[in-house]
Amino acid sequence: MSAVMNETPDRRQHNHHLVSELEQERGQVWSLYCEVADLKPFSATIETQSTLTQFSQLLVDYVSLGHFGIYEYLLSGKERREKVLTAAKKIYPEFSRTTEAAISFNDKYDDHKNKFKIESLEEDLSALGENLAKRIELEDELCRLVLK
Repeated sequence: MSAVMNETPDRRQHNHHLVSELEQERGQVWSLYCEVADLKPFSATIETQSTLTQFSQLLVDYVSLGHFGIYEYLLSGKERREKVLTAAKKIYPEFSRTTEAAISFNDKYDDHKNKFKIESLEEDLSALGENLAKRIELEDELCRLVLK
């Protein structure tokens, strides 16, 4: 009984840490998203490329944390609450689509070998923003369950 009681605070502490880290990175992503959006009208300048590169790298870190940090933890067998696991499995397909959208954006705009196509940046940024908004809804739902 004592070992089980000791395990629960560690698991809860781990969950709180993951959620806190995710929320912090999310805030940084949105801040840089706004910086990129503020560069309108977009032009193929060093400033634009530099801001896009910084944003893209943080974006990948953020989606990786949610995808591989939280989901990996939940599905690794450490989470035993069936309600949380069921919700995580239900959310996963849509969550994965938002990850794919972020990775596609990164692949297009954080490629130093090729000149990016500035004319599609506004449309791509808008689509990414919609995907990130959906992802936040899904993350919030998942985080509420994990923290219960």
